[in-house]
Amino acid sequence: MSLTTLCYIEKDDAYLMMHRIKKKNDVNEGKWIGVGGHFEENESPEECLLREVKEETGYTLTSYRFRGLVTFISNTGVTEYMCLYTADGFEGELTPCNEGTLEWVRKSELSRLNLWIGDKIFLKLLAEEAPFFSLKLSYEGDVLVEAVLDGVDILDGEYY
Repeated sequence: MSLTTLCYIEKDDAYLMMHRIKKKNDVNEGKWIGVGGHFEENESPEECLLREVKEETGYTLTSYRFRGLVTFISNTGVTEYMCLYTADGFEGELTPCNEGTLEWVRKSELSRLNLWIGDKIFLKLLAEEAPFFSLKLSYEGDVLVEAVLDGVDILDGEYY
């Protein structure tokens, strides 16, 4: 089992996205994702969020919201529970990240990026200002085989 955070930092109708092209043996290799990472011992979700954002971007968050819990199931046997956040306030200077290239991407342009299908689902929920949600995403390799939003199967494509 793995516990992680992921944050989409917002500015001028854009998200700060990371193109995962630098880290070796990366399950997200070539994909575009938000910023975040794994909990360290004794960390709360907020402590993990703040530390990971600072490490990966150089930013100190000053305003953020916990938006949902995403459960990832993989045929590799690892289950990941991810605390999903958005942030609209930060201080500091953007610094390079050793895991990928950081780029501000307009929200209207996200569909042109190489995204996980499940990410498209929760990005749509964020765009719709959905209330706090629980999303279960099951993958076989790169193929999404199950998507359950608040207990309801949504894999029919309506959400992406």
